[in-house]
Amino acid sequence: MRQTTLADGFSVSEIGLGCSSMSHGYGPAERDDEESIRVLHRAVELGITIFDTADVYGPYSNEYLLGRALSAHRDKVRIATKCGLVPRPDGKFSRNGSPEHLRAACEASLRRLRVDAIDLYQLHRVDPAVPLAESWGALGELVTEGKVRGLGISHATPEELEEVHAIFPITAIQYELSVWVTKSLDDILPWTQKNGVGFLAFCPIGRGYLSGRVNQDQLGEDDSRKRDPRFAAAAMARNQAIVDGLNRIAARHGATPAQVAIAWTLTHGDNVVPIPGTRRLRWLEENAAAARLRLTVEDLRDIAALPKADGEMVWDRFRSAPAPTGS
Repeated sequence: MRQTTLADGFSVSEIGLGCSSMSHGYGPAERDDEESIRVLHRAVELGITIFDTADVYGPYSNEYLLGRALSAHRDKVRIATKCGLVPRPDGKFSRNGSPEHLRAACEASLRRLRVDAIDLYQLHRVDPAVPLAESWGALGELVTEGKVRGLGISHATPEELEEVHAIFPITAIQYELSVWVTKSLDDILPWTQKNGVGFLAFCPIGRGYLSGRVNQDQLGEDDSRKRDPRFAAAAMARNQAIVDGLNRIAARHGATPAQVAIAWTLTHGDNVVPIPGTRRLRWLEENAAAARLRLTVEDLRDIAALPKADGEMVWDRFRSAPAPTGS
């Protein structure tokens, strides 16, 4: 697989692998560590070199899984993980951007991942209770100490990106980007390209929906998509027009709608690396093959003409919340 550059000296495969679904968010019945390890090993064989996780996925078990599966391939891969969220009993997460927490979280991630240094350490969410300069300064110290090789940040505003980039250079940012989520194209993506920063695009297949293989009956009670407005029955019915459009384009190329969705993401610049997630070998193979798909001007025009998605996912409301009073 072709390599691309996120930032100076930080090259990765043009498609990565998001690993959260192996341990997090889709219900315990879907988890199979042995199958996930086979997926991770096959990803290395396919030339995928960037693997994305977070300490709260599981929580913690996803990092253990990657440490177990990838330790023998350490010289071939880059592992990206995240910090700054703390799991709560109610299933949500509190934010903790204090230097003390971030340093302790890094040490714990190093142990779970079985690495001497984390390739890309990302601030999962900005903590409004802690000055951002303090959080980012602590992360920069981890780079200086050799425990981290590059820094990233997720869901930051352009103003926050400017602030932290001036303190310690950002290697990559992470945002949702797909055919049905394009908000970051207006400001975040141009900022990264102006400043030589990578863009990790998560959920490029719309949490599976853009593959055309997801329906309401498949979503168990523990599946986090149950709480995603885009997966409400009425929204899914209206959003079917998007999948139908991707299917028409896929038919021109002998491809799948998921491959078209990933290939579309790749058209937005060499610094954009989609990180589709999967727990199954067949979908991994399909996703990786999207690197060979070249969309035409007609294809891109037809995608641009597709209807806007019905329902909007507010990740900050879904994934994190203020700590309960007194906690």
